[in-house]
Amino acid sequence: MYTVKGKADKNSLLTEHMPLVKRLAHQMKAKLPPSVEVDDLVQAGMIGLLDAINRYEENHGAQFETYAVLRIRGAMLDELRSSDWMPRSTRANMRKVEQAMATLQQQLGRPPSESEVAKSLKLSLADYQDLLGDSGGHQLVYYEDFHDEEGSDSFLDRYAVDDDDPLKSLLDTDFRQTVIDAIDALPPREKMLMGLYYEEELNLKEIGAVMGVSESRVSQLHTQAVARLRTYLRERSWT
Repeated sequence: MYTVKGKADKNSLLTEHMPLVKRLAHQMKAKLPPSVEVDDLVQAGMIGLLDAINRYEENHGAQFETYAVLRIRGAMLDELRSSDWMPRSTRANMRKVEQAMATLQQQLGRPPSESEVAKSLKLSLADYQDLLGDSGGHQLVYYEDFHDEEGSDSFLDRYAVDDDDPLKSLLDTDFRQTVIDAIDALPPREKMLMGLYYEEELNLKEIGAVMGVSESRVSQLHTQAVARLRTYLRERSWT
């Protein structure tokens, strides 16, 4: 049972943080295929915000917004997973790419080139690049990646709920350092692209101008870089 004041406080938090949901939705939409509707992300994000409001306690130790961002993004990722916005065939193709990369990495002792990955997949270089282009929006982390085999306990629940500061707990895990190491291991061109995209927050067109390539080529390279990162993380038992 909530007191009248409790209800008022919760409504106030909801109203105050609605712009945050919209901002996060547009940020996520910018990195997804056109088929994903921003309104669907906003709707899922609002559910995440309500969940954060209901779970949050004043003595939690973390700023509410810090906690809410984790819940909002988690709800959006859950919506993407459940709506299966990326075709199963595309996800299957990217798993094949990641498997080829892992095998070649072990054989060569270095990140394989595009041509080497294409040859391993029995594709021409052009067909391989088309596959990468069609897989735009491939993510470093999928919601299901953070489930135990039983499917009941999530990464977010394990690392963000029972700690005084959920964001700090996420950043202090081995996962953060492993991601840093994975990025450092990327070929120079892809490493630069990831820095421009995630640190400088340039869009694909702007990155293309910096790198002297087309926007579609940047999308291909980004998808390939994400596949390399996932391969690196999987080899180090990230789930």
